[in-house]
Amino acid sequence: MLARTFSIMTRFRQSPMRSSTLCCALLVAAAALSVPAVAQKPATKPAAPAAAPAPASAPAVSQAGGPVAPTIAAASWVLVDTLSGQTLGASNSDERRDPASITKLMTAYVAFGALRAKTITPSQMVQVSQHAWKAEGSRMFIEPRKAVSVDELLHGVIIQSGNDASIAVAEAVAGSEEAFVAKMNEEAARLKLTSTHFTNSTGLSDPQHYSSAADIARLASALIQDFPEYYPLYSQKEFRYNNITQANRNRLLWTDPYVDGVKTGHTEAAGWCLVASAKRGDRRLVSVVLGAASDSSRAAESQKLLNWGFQAFDTVALYQSGKPVTTLRVWKGAKHDVNAGFVADRYLTLPKGKADKLALTLESKEPLIAPVLNGQPVGVVKVALEGQPVAQFPMIALEEVPLANLWGRAVDTVRLWFTSR
Repeated sequence: MLARTFSIMTRFRQSPMRSSTLCCALLVAAAALSVPAVAQKPATKPAAPAAAPAPASAPAVSQAGGPVAPTIAAASWVLVDTLSGQTLGASNSDERRDPASITKLMTAYVAFGALRAKTITPSQMVQVSQHAWKAEGSRMFIEPRKAVSVDELLHGVIIQSGNDASIAVAEAVAGSEEAFVAKMNEEAARLKLTSTHFTNSTGLSDPQHYSSAADIARLASALIQDFPEYYPLYSQKEFRYNNITQANRNRLLWTDPYVDGVKTGHTEAAGWCLVASAKRGDRRLVSVVLGAASDSSRAAESQKLLNWGFQAFDTVALYQSGKPVTTLRVWKGAKHDVNAGFVADRYLTLPKGKADKLALTLESKEPLIAPVLNGQPVGVVKVALEGQPVAQFPMIALEEVPLANLWGRAVDTVRLWFTSR
């Protein structure tokens, strides 16, 4: 891959090639190109681009002299900007820990997928099993003699953190909690939660039931982005079922108007845990605090992280999805140029006030030879801040460019030959 620092056509026009030489070269090129066009195609078709950038691949904000994270009283923590997918700060974020009821983020994620696939419906009535009714720990207080709707169960999972509701949802979706847990682990693998494994739908402690702050942040971000129609449930402050009103345990819903989720958790093994999310303007931050000393501490430390993230950083829009960033020269193609850009919006989070110090460098594949496929990688944009590289974004072709006819391919073959001299 070469940076586009010169015009290929200018070099061709400057070549000391006489007309007789050109004619002979074209005849040779035409003969060489008389093979079937299929032989011109790449041996391997490029993979279709992902619908959105994976948070795991986004750069961390770690510039020298950048904002220093506050001291957080927790065993592990992480703060992520969901627009850019960047990690703003972290401590022990890959350490495997007991996730407690934060497990229910995945329980809800799998249930939301079933709702979207219409394998269950919100109004569907669910008979409560003995297994669900006898669940240990926090409860929604469902009863075997009284059917409950899927919608009510999801309120019980998300707002009341009911273990009984979680098991009932699992059984409604998959027939048994065991089968549902298999789905949870399948989703964890798909989302690349490499430090996560589930053995139940509730978060009860088990040696083989674990996650990490980084994985939980990735899961919470995916839930918010993938299921925006259901995410408002996480901002509801209380829910009443069976004549019992229970408050959402996320204290920040009452103290910070920008916070709209997400989930608490607590066991003796896990300590006090909180996944919090706040949106100010277009920016959304997700914080994960695991192993705090108390209910009030997990809220205070989460608030500290969110405030720091909004105050110390900016997130800037670099490119819009599907909009051309540049045009690239295509050789041997039916068109001379191809529009290039990105399959998803591209954002960058950086220390506040530094946006005007960004430098962007476009490096494109040279030469780019037809056929060019829609979505084919054609280059990369490298981003530097004050001379230090901070990110790079793969660039793709936004359209197809098929092979030119025999004469067009012959002309470009000769031009490329002289260009490479």
